[in-house]
Amino acid sequence: MNKKLGYAIAFLLALVAPFVLYPVFLMKILCFALFACAFNLLIGFTGLLSFGHAAFFGGAGYVTGYGLKAMGLPFELGMLLGTAAGAAIGLVMGILAIRRQGIYFTMITLALAQMLYFVCLQAPFTGGEDGLQGVPRGKLLGLVDLSSDLMMYYVVLAIATAGFALIVRTIHSPFGQVLKAVKENEPRAVSLGYDADRFKLLAFVLSAALAGLAGATKTVVLGFETLTDVHWTMSGLVVLMTLVGGLGTLAGPIVGAIVIVALENRLGELGNWLAALTHIEWFRSIGESVTIVTGFIFIVCVLAFRRGLVGELGALFKRPAAQSK
Repeated sequence: MNKKLGYAIAFLLALVAPFVLYPVFLMKILCFALFACAFNLLIGFTGLLSFGHAAFFGGAGYVTGYGLKAMGLPFELGMLLGTAAGAAIGLVMGILAIRRQGIYFTMITLALAQMLYFVCLQAPFTGGEDGLQGVPRGKLLGLVDLSSDLMMYYVVLAIATAGFALIVRTIHSPFGQVLKAVKENEPRAVSLGYDADRFKLLAFVLSAALAGLAGATKTVVLGFETLTDVHWTMSGLVVLMTLVGGLGTLAGPIVGAIVIVALENRLGELGNWLAALTHIEWFRSIGESVTIVTGFIFIVCVLAFRRGLVGELGALFKRPAAQSK
């Protein structure tokens, strides 16, 4: 009941947020929140650490951008095509990597994702190092003009909410329970008659499809797609978001995405404020050192907040309840 109330409050805040904050900034947060939730479905509830999720995120973005710009597809078909591309890439990568475990699985996903990066670098339709520019937003159902940031925001909010609801439903379904069993004790799940590799592959493809949906949405929102989204650093960024927010928690990746995206976009302003407060001019250059700051946050979270922000808060509230019993 408390979770449902929390989700309802968060959704109401999201509805009024574009009247307070810049809508494009909020849409970027929603896209990365969905991306992090998709990744968390794989690592947090299936126990598979993929270091190739940038392939789904950026690959779907390129396909959607090309479909909308070069092929003139409507908004809905472009998004569907990008999501399907993410799922297809996930299926191929999953078939090749899923039979390996631990660090071997992780390194195979990284290698395959980097192969896609070099394809995007060389392919003529991607624009190479210049990226795919001028992607139109189009119209929703041929009626609603999405060039308006406010209208686009509510479409992105609906997409992110639907994606999150699908993840929640998946986790609490019998399929999700099998995934948890595979994560906790794979040999025992196999002994009970479950085909662990098949379940892991299905989870991998679903995670890839949702990551592709996030990447496709981001391309439409910003109007361009670049190599940054298919580079291995994007896979590292989504790992950071998930760990900061809370691995294996439902709301954790969303909180982690908010923290990291806000830092990337507002770090310069924070540096100016700290410089004015402390009279230390070095803080003014902190906006140019985003990777250093995010790396520092990662170290602090690993050492001090191993369960992430949401995980630690949840544990904090559980202690008084346990003591009262």
